[in-house]
Amino acid sequence: MANARITVHTAADIDRIEPEVHGHFSEHLGRCVYEGLWTSDSADEDGYREDVVELLADLEIPVLRWPGGCFADDYHWEDGVGPQEERPRRRNLFWAQGPEDLPEESNAFGTDEFLQLCERIDTEPYLAANVGSGSPQEAANWVEYCNYDGDTELADRRRENGHEEPYGVKYWGLGNENWGCGGQMSPEQYAREYRRYATYVGTQSNLMFDHDIELIACGFEGHEWNRRFLEEINQSRWGVEFPLDHLTLHHYYGRGMNVDEADEDQYDRMLVEALEMERHIERMAGAINAVATTRDIGVIIDEWGTWHPEATADNGLEQPGTVLDALSAAAVLDVFNHHSDVLTMTNIAQTVNVLQCLIETDEDEAWARPTYRVFDLYAPHKGSEAVQTSVDTPTRELADDDEDRELPLVGASASVGDDETYVTVTNLDCREEKAIEVALEGVDLDSATVEAELLFADHDADAEVDADNAEEFTAEELDVSVDSGALIAELPASTVAGISIR
Repeated sequence: MANARITVHTAADIDRIEPEVHGHFSEHLGRCVYEGLWTSDSADEDGYREDVVELLADLEIPVLRWPGGCFADDYHWEDGVGPQEERPRRRNLFWAQGPEDLPEESNAFGTDEFLQLCERIDTEPYLAANVGSGSPQEAANWVEYCNYDGDTELADRRRENGHEEPYGVKYWGLGNENWGCGGQMSPEQYAREYRRYATYVGTQSNLMFDHDIELIACGFEGHEWNRRFLEEINQSRWGVEFPLDHLTLHHYYGRGMNVDEADEDQYDRMLVEALEMERHIERMAGAINAVATTRDIGVIIDEWGTWHPEATADNGLEQPGTVLDALSAAAVLDVFNHHSDVLTMTNIAQTVNVLQCLIETDEDEAWARPTYRVFDLYAPHKGSEAVQTSVDTPTRELADDDEDRELPLVGASASVGDDETYVTVTNLDCREEKAIEVALEGVDLDSATVEAELLFADHDADAEVDADNAEEFTAEELDVSVDSGALIAELPASTVAGISIR
């Protein structure tokens, strides 16, 4: 008898799942860039880590955000272009860099290195401009350097630095956490600064380039902040009414859970915190719909993931990579699918070595973490049409929880492509297996081709990955049967399944 019943409403479209919803984030922080993406014993002739580049290329990541994060609030892009031996070494107010753990930035990895990395792995770049300590002129110059094909000093400088053609960067973030490390601004103050920056940056679109650029404003988990920001933006008497294409927020969870000391009750609590992503998306979309009634503005979650107490500034925000973290990523990716009508991008934090990274390195070795495996399993959703999914699942009350919250023990989402319906199912119960039943409206499963894979069947929730055991976390075949017009499968505790129906 099934513990959970899932119904896929194949004709009830939500919207296209933008590939950028599977985006990533790399900040100049700890070992993310230095020893992570760039320069090591295993580097190629240009300084990129061949092993990391190969893993990123294999995952086909759609978009990569850089250079921060709080680092961006103290970063001046011109320090990081031109001959590397001539670039100034600067202090950074927020994060230590590289294995030396110094609050200094060498600027060896800069704009051209990042954008050429994006070309190598065929991903769209997303640049975060400095609003906290920069200027509108600085931001506008950066856009011109990257994107203009004319005869100006900045375009010529890019050519001299080795890139004849414009990079064509589409996504530009104007600010980062401006309610905090980006200047501790009120929403009204940031709105006025944002509009000033957007005037100088956004005016270049359709004037100097043969493509549009999309502007991204910084939002906040405190959603009253977002409403006030949008209302202030709307006060201008000149120019574009709402000069933004997307509004972002950041959502981290697991801050109270030490990985090595946690018990199953704490696992439940962390997963519930992850699922609170849904409430944040709905509230941000609600603020946009209430205020920006004349403009279609997308929601972006450009920093998200686990942040455990083990990750501190002293260790470059490094923490163990566990099955539990990967399980939370699957739950969140299902939430993203359910809200594909408003989500235009997300960026998990961070790509290499930092926080809930997908890839870990140690000197000349690099390996995929369990979260990498989840993104790989969910890849068939990218670009397909998300459809409504009903999940009848048991729940468990959180222990000693003042809010009386409950954890749904099974989660799912589904999408429909040209010749495939793809369903992902997650057993969020870290204690017991679950028998699942999946019905697809309008699909004759008896005549369909069904293939299924399962992650983490042989691992407990607290299992950690390292260079020696990384291959043990790859997906294995899942046995799925058809009974009375539904798919039947057994999911061990703490597992994620991907089911393809053709």
